[in-house]
Amino acid sequence: MGKEKRRKKAFVIDTNVILHSSSCIDAFEEHDVVIPITVLEELDTFKKGTEEKNYNAREFIRKLRSISEKQIFNGGVSLGEGRGKIMIKLEQPAHEDIKGHFPNPSKPDHRILNIAYLYAKANPEVSVVLVSKDGNFCLKAQALGLSGEDYTKDHVKSDLREGCRLVENCDSSMIDGLFASFDGVLVDVGVFGEEPLMPNEYVIMRSGSKSALATYSASDSCLYGIKKKDVYGVMPRNAEQSFAVHALCNPAVSLVALSGKAGTGKTLLAIAAAIEQRRSYRQIKVSRPIVPLSNKDIGYLPGTVKSKVDPYMQPLYDNLSVIRNQFPDKDERALAIDKLIDNEKISIDPLTYIRGRSLYGWYWVIDEAQNLTPKEIKTAITRAGERTKVIFTGDPEQIDHPYLDRHSNGFSYMIEKMSGQEMFAHVSLTKGERSALSELASHLL
Repeated sequence: MGKEKRRKKAFVIDTNVILHSSSCIDAFEEHDVVIPITVLEELDTFKKGTEEKNYNAREFIRKLRSISEKQIFNGGVSLGEGRGKIMIKLEQPAHEDIKGHFPNPSKPDHRILNIAYLYAKANPEVSVVLVSKDGNFCLKAQALGLSGEDYTKDHVKSDLREGCRLVENCDSSMIDGLFASFDGVLVDVGVFGEEPLMPNEYVIMRSGSKSALATYSASDSCLYGIKKKDVYGVMPRNAEQSFAVHALCNPAVSLVALSGKAGTGKTLLAIAAAIEQRRSYRQIKVSRPIVPLSNKDIGYLPGTVKSKVDPYMQPLYDNLSVIRNQFPDKDERALAIDKLIDNEKISIDPLTYIRGRSLYGWYWVIDEAQNLTPKEIKTAITRAGERTKVIFTGDPEQIDHPYLDRHSNGFSYMIEKMSGQEMFAHVSLTKGERSALSELASHLL
């Protein structure tokens, strides 16, 4: 018997999916795509602005106009060979079931549900799926007997590799070789288990009482020993932090991801490494996205732009102060930091207005990267010019963005896609070093 044909589906797209990815209509293969007219009305409010969601709204409208024909309102327009159709569905009076379930049927979400519900009633042979980044909206769809799904095109496929591994009972002569030579020890990528070593992967090697830290170089298939060293007075407190320092200071690595929970030292090490290497770069920039509580725009807050932004940047100033306050006020290392700030060679800014810029000779630390979408991560990385190094720090388990999770955030997406590239390194920090109290709260609360 031949392969059973898949049941035809129609995916009804919510506004937040388009704001997340302007190319979302290309993700549904042979199935149809339904755009409720309510979604186009909502996109109107996002057309102006410089944020990623504003860009996506404009780009989607342009894309829709390029394929728009009268048929898009009457049966739909084909998206191409082997693809389904795209159609715009106009408003209709609320179905009695919508009125019965939801006391306010004129609410935009309920109007979208009404269009999806009526389409399903008119096409019983089609499986209608509401696609939304809003989990509560998906539950409402399921209450009506419809399917509700997240948009998963850009989700990571599996749990992220940690970027380092522990190898017990390894060949002791290999450990001796790492200490004896700076030329590296030639190894087979499969020598340490079923998963072969990745470029710039880090290894904790143990053999009896002997141990060593090493990193794998794919260019010559060698392991190189790593010695513990400080960066501008900040000394690594564990093996993972030593790996992080090595990646942050390795000139052959242009893109670094440091992942881990709060208190593991991600941001502190990144800023300290930036100051340590200040003579190698024209500019040190430390940024983070602004994700206000309740997802409310900072324009709602009173005061100047600086007074609105500074509270979100304060954790970065705190890390800079920790590094600065290691030294007496008159110490030349403290004065060097003051000079960098006064001359604006180091600056702390929100992650905005970078589209279209070319950044040459920057050491760029982007904190809280788990709150960025895949497209925002791409936008940041593609700004990097010659001699620019980009460092992302984040915790995929602690996301403030209302429509991202550990599988869909841009930080995880970037780590998965970049793993295996020779100019990329990832280190997952697991041990908290802020304080015993911080570590206890992280585990128990």
